[in-house]
Amino acid sequence: MIALAAYQPDFPANLGLLVRLAACMGVPLHVIEPCGFPFSLKAVRMKALDYGEMAEIRRHLDWNRFLEARRGQGRLILLTTAAETPLFECRFRPGDCLLLGRESCGVPTEVAARADQALRIPMPGGGRSLNIALAAAMAVSEAWRQLSHSASGTK
Repeated sequence: MIALAAYQPDFPANLGLLVRLAACMGVPLHVIEPCGFPFSLKAVRMKALDYGEMAEIRRHLDWNRFLEARRGQGRLILLTTAAETPLFECRFRPGDCLLLGRESCGVPTEVAARADQALRIPMPGGGRSLNIALAAAMAVSEAWRQLSHSASGTK
């Protein structure tokens, strides 16, 4: 239905949470290196406990290899606090890929420029940003809600 992509994640614990989310929601997770920690599929699967074996994890050695692998597979949608469009105004499509930036600094401008759309999650209570795994869970859930309703013909 959709996919998740983690751009150069900084923290292994957050990546473990993304693996668990990907497993539970049945979406592939793209990990775009380099990571801010020594990365191995084996270590990530161990951190994610039994969810690691359930998840479809795709490793990309750099941004360009990720783009090549995703060519023709749907829109790239960046989740960022800098976006004007709120998450809930997006109309998701099958094949969309939700791109999550680094926890410490998001994505560079050249990566943001490649996104087909940028979305922010409204935070009426304030705060600078949400944890990337929380943001991903909200966005995947909204995409799932929209796409499962449109596939079943219900509103």
